[in-house]
Amino acid sequence: MNSTTEHGSKDDLVVVAGGGGFIGGWLVGRLLELGHRRVRSVDLKSLDDWFQHFPDVDNIVADLRDLAACRATCRGAAAVYNLAADMGGMGFIETHKAECMISVLINTHMLLAAREAGVHRYFYSSSACVYAVDKQTSAAVAPLREEDSYPAMPEDGYGWEKLFSERMCRHFSEDFNLITRVARYHNVYGPYSTYDGGREKAPAAICRKVIQAKHDGDDEIEIWGDGEQTRSFMYIDDCLTGTMEIMASDIAVPINLGSSQLVTINQLLDIVERIAGIKLRRRYKLNAPKGVRWRNSDNTLIRKLLGWEPSIRLEDGLEKTYRWIYDQMSNPAIVRRRAYT
Repeated sequence: MNSTTEHGSKDDLVVVAGGGGFIGGWLVGRLLELGHRRVRSVDLKSLDDWFQHFPDVDNIVADLRDLAACRATCRGAAAVYNLAADMGGMGFIETHKAECMISVLINTHMLLAAREAGVHRYFYSSSACVYAVDKQTSAAVAPLREEDSYPAMPEDGYGWEKLFSERMCRHFSEDFNLITRVARYHNVYGPYSTYDGGREKAPAAICRKVIQAKHDGDDEIEIWGDGEQTRSFMYIDDCLTGTMEIMASDIAVPINLGSSQLVTINQLLDIVERIAGIKLRRRYKLNAPKGVRWRNSDNTLIRKLLGWEPSIRLEDGLEKTYRWIYDQMSNPAIVRRRAYT
């Protein structure tokens, strides 16, 4: 697989919308490592709250729900990665459906601004939440293929916003010749992610709970649901590789970007317990937000079109994630964002 990107010259401007977030911060860092000299990172949060901070980048604090902010963001850009959204784990998206839907303004205005600015390529980060809920009700269901997003019945709020935004990208390509690429992310995790506060996803939440139990000398952990709901989790390095390869490709349809290593939440906890060297009793909170019963990524299409698929084992990615969260929780004085030098 190629390691290049279709951004033209390394002196062309590349924009990362949502660059102060978890995936966006890592993407900015990867662009710099690849030698891109002009990167603009834009996020709603104040700079001190960005997950990673790179001083040699054009860092802008702006609300991308606003069209004027999107026009300023896209001005002079050759390529745009739109990762900006109001989102979090199931504990957030199941209780903030309207807020998640409002993110449709971001992609709508970013597409308009990108078209006006003559952007060459536009990437949109979608989600596995676009898939029909009735296809994810039991473990007997096959891995989700790209065509399983229709007939449409995505998860309320967040899933509908993502599916609508995918269609916006498609029609901007058809009507205005703006090259758009769409990846459906499946549960991305890794260091420099949210691990507390209500927006964290399952891998980080489990790591935090195990570390807290170890610190407190507790022998019990709370699990949302019965622990038998299944998911696949993609480590951040695979996410970055796949994102940039899809951006550079000729793939004009939304495509899965996720690991096919399926585990139950109980098995996820088993792995973290082995890393921590601890065994805990499990208390199941059956009325907690838990999302669909079952979900896994069918990687047939990405293997066919890119000759690649995410391959970092969950055990290896969780080891790095656990160590990073452990350091944060063990030393509150640690600066949680990374500065690129």
